[in-house]
Amino acid sequence: MSTQRTNPRGRLARSLRALAVAAGLSALSALFVPGVAQAADSADTFSTAQLTEASQAVDAADVGGTAWAVDAESNSVLVLADETVSRSEIAKIRSSAGSLAGALTIERTEGTFETYLQGGDAVYADVGWRCSLGFNVRSGSTYYFLTAGHCTADPYGPTPPYPLWHDGASWIGFTAGSSFPGNDFGLVQYDPRPSSVPSTVLGGGTITSFANPVVGQSACRSGSTTGVHCGSVTGLNWTVDYGPDGIVYGLIRTNICAEPGDSGGPLWSGSTGLGLTSGGSGNCSSGGTTFFQPVVEAASAYGVTLP
Repeated sequence: MSTQRTNPRGRLARSLRALAVAAGLSALSALFVPGVAQAADSADTFSTAQLTEASQAVDAADVGGTAWAVDAESNSVLVLADETVSRSEIAKIRSSAGSLAGALTIERTEGTFETYLQGGDAVYADVGWRCSLGFNVRSGSTYYFLTAGHCTADPYGPTPPYPLWHDGASWIGFTAGSSFPGNDFGLVQYDPRPSSVPSTVLGGGTITSFANPVVGQSACRSGSTTGVHCGSVTGLNWTVDYGPDGIVYGLIRTNICAEPGDSGGPLWSGSTGLGLTSGGSGNCSSGGTTFFQPVVEAASAYGVTLP
């Protein structure tokens, strides 16, 4: 699922190291590189503190095209390495972990990791990208919507308010906040202020609450490129290294596909909003893996609620 941000000044037009796992969860099964990517020694038992230290070592290695999370069930730090990651970079990761290298379980995955730009309903910016609307929200009598932070961030300097459009023509409002990298959420203020905004999501129903997901929970997402696709939550608190665009922490991992332009779109389960599309790999023909920014964190950061 190759998703790139179209920008005439070229920021995300360059090859982003996508969070893309080309053939989805099935392709992620266990594409180990013999002699390079070894599972943690089952004879070793690592403490929570050691696993945390090993995870921090992967972060410190700063190898673009990787994603990782502590997995208590396997007593290891699971690391996904996309096709751009070389053997020497895998060796760098293991070297960074030092005596805790045995706590790493490194898997190769097809495709490349990258951020996704576009969303539920299409949203365009005059700085040159298209993303998707996530969830409508409000603070007092002012209405906003949440989307991905890499959509609202200005890649060429501090993020000033800049205008946004729907379908490339209808004025929506302007950016009001952005947190990326580190997080991946942004806020857009409607202007002029509408009398009301819907709590519905494209292809779903009315969202009545925000919550953090649990592993195994069924969920759906929608975006302006591929519409609605469903699957399940496969992991929590994943870290993704988008290469030159930075590292994002605390993401939701799913086996749901997405493609360029779906960034910022909503992830939900029933009437509960769960997340905002950040990035992934694969496509919606062969399948893919997609990561989401938890919406609870985003809403709390801006002090907004559902309309």
